[in-house]
Amino acid sequence: MSKSEKAIVTMLCMVYDNNKLLLQNRVKEDWKGYTFPGGHVEKQESFVQAAVREIKEETGLTIFSPKLCGIKQFQTDDDERYIVLLFKTDRFEGTLTSSEEGEMMWIDRSRLGEYPLVDDFMELLEVFDSPDLNEFMYERGSGPDDWTVKIY
Repeated sequence: MSKSEKAIVTMLCMVYDNNKLLLQNRVKEDWKGYTFPGGHVEKQESFVQAAVREIKEETGLTIFSPKLCGIKQFQTDDDERYIVLLFKTDRFEGTLTSSEEGEMMWIDRSRLGEYPLVDDFMELLEVFDSPDLNEFMYERGSGPDDWTVKIY
């Protein structure tokens, strides 16, 4: 059995200001709703560089000192490991803008229930927030749409 596998590496970043979270109303059908901004890590790009670049592209903000705080992962239908590195920071500057990925908005944590969040948002938030959690994983069950969320 090979010790290597194909992988897709992406990132999400929780940019926050006290109780407010910077969320994107994602328009792509494969994961639609309010979520954290992010995107793919490019070849030969550091993970931190990807976080800074993606947040700048999608929000107009320049972030500083993003901290790796967890991982989300699952196997794709093509048997690739899809890895999402979870970063967070409260250090940023600039003027907030939106992109074709979706409208950006500051949302108070107490009002999250008023917005159509992506399906796994609350589980993601739990990993972002907890110093005792590191991993969010989808395990595939017996059917094509049979998934179990595991949080470690």
